Amino acid sequence: MAAQRADIRVIVGLGNPGANYHSTRHNAGFWLIDEIARHHAIGLKNETRFHGEVGKIHSAGKDIYLLKPTTFMNRSGQAVTALAKYFKFSPNQILVCHDELDLDAGDNRLKKSGGHGGHNGLRDIINHISKDFFRLRIGIGHPGDRNQVVNYVLKNPSKEDLGKIEDAIQQTLDILPTLLSGEFEKAMQQLHTK
Repeated sequence: MAAQRADIRVIVGLGNPGANYHSTRHNAGFWLIDEIARHHAIGLKNETRFHGEVGKIHSAGKDIYLLKPTTFMNRSGQAVTALAKYFKFSPNQILVCHDELDLDAGDNRLKKSGGHGGHNGLRDIINHISKDFFRLRIGIGHPGDRNQVVNYVLKNPSKEDLGKIEDAIQQTLDILPTLLSGEFEKAMQQLHTK
């Protein structure tokens, strides 16, 4: 069977806008987009028509759009749909980066397609465009009790966990050129064996 290729043209980081949410676990996707932008020395600009902050990097011979929806997590699909429709990108050209309760802090995983696992940002994107997009799951750990999940994701991580998440984001930046060149399985292997 041939290795799975990826033609990623949009990288979406999920989070909630505003200073109150900036450092919360739920904003791990935003943190990654900010790091990609910093790494490529570009700024993100608020684009009303795309309901988010948008930037553009050049990698693997093509333009890749960065998107941080400003719609709040539960309406992330509105921003993703607006940008994808405007540029005529299909779901399988989109990489969504989001916080993941089912992975330990510092453990990032790539996957293609799947359900929402209770994540409201993913649920809204799936409702808008389908489930056939790539995901980067950024591990934030689990509080141990499902009744504490909402409170947990909207709180800042501990200093130790933040350090682990920042290291994992750096590891993701390291494999990003491989991923954007289309080598999904190679990038997945590199990230998962770190």
